[in-house]
Amino acid sequence: MEKRIRDRFNEDILAKARSRYGIKESLCKPLGGFESFIYEFECDGSKYILRIAHSIRRNGNLISAEVDWINFLADGGTSVASAILSNRGNLVESIDDGAGGLFLATAFVKINGEPLHKVEWTDQINETYGKLLGKMHALSMSYEPSNPVWRRPDWDDPIMLDVEAHLPDSDEKVRTVYQSLLAYINTLPRDKSDYGLIHQDAHAGNIFIDKTEKITIFDFDDSAYSWFINDIAIVLFYAVLGKEDIKEFTVEFMKHFLQGYQQENQFNPVWLKEIPHFLKLREVDLYAVIHRSFDVNNLTDPWCAMYMDGRKEKIENNVPFIDFNFENLKSFL
Repeated sequence: MEKRIRDRFNEDILAKARSRYGIKESLCKPLGGFESFIYEFECDGSKYILRIAHSIRRNGNLISAEVDWINFLADGGTSVASAILSNRGNLVESIDDGAGGLFLATAFVKINGEPLHKVEWTDQINETYGKLLGKMHALSMSYEPSNPVWRRPDWDDPIMLDVEAHLPDSDEKVRTVYQSLLAYINTLPRDKSDYGLIHQDAHAGNIFIDKTEKITIFDFDDSAYSWFINDIAIVLFYAVLGKEDIKEFTVEFMKHFLQGYQQENQFNPVWLKEIPHFLKLREVDLYAVIHRSFDVNNLTDPWCAMYMDGRKEKIENNVPFIDFNFENLKSFL
């Protein structure tokens, strides 16, 4: 989280957010949060999640657009954490931060289960994972915002692309690789069947699984208009991290993931060859985010330390994130 956002947050802001949703202080507990302040609370015997974001990252219209899409997906039968209304009948509550900005509070139904990354993935889970994304993308093609000003940005909107702002001055080669990547991706066609509103961060940490193996997705803060293959590449990006045999995992995971995806949405195999470009895009993006949020010379977070080990050199030399011929996956389609 950006320091300037942390510095503006205080107990008074939290108290105002609680009052907007009728949350008792004793029934509200912090859960941390990477980009926003996250809390769990109880109301009338049910559990919910309170998220307090800041207008520095996303303004009120963007957050309204986010929850509008979430509830559209829920109405369409997608397993998502629905947004709920405040006591005043709003999906988003604005709270003045006293410094010219706003904290923006939203609340969601709490999902049952545990994070997907904490369980052993089976072929069936991987297939269900694919079905979830396939259903979201199929619905995305027919989605129109409830309010015209509630539109999420495109993937290359300046609000979404802040990579270069967080790269160290010494990372000229990384910057060059990134700029070349953006130039190539911008040549791809944006047909409605392949390009629409996506989650853009559908990794296992943003998905819960219950005892029946039902999976539910949440945290749509990064949702944007982009290629559906980008969403799929991001899922794979996080899934392979830390795996011993990345190629073997890629084959087995994608086999069942794509089989599930196709049950809900048609997959055009021509997009398989673009996966490496979107993997590299996420690789550079995460590299920049870690530079923004941590002291990279003294990383105490073990996951971030693992990721950053040799990462600069890999990006500079355009080493494929996954050394694999993705067109070979056509046999599973």
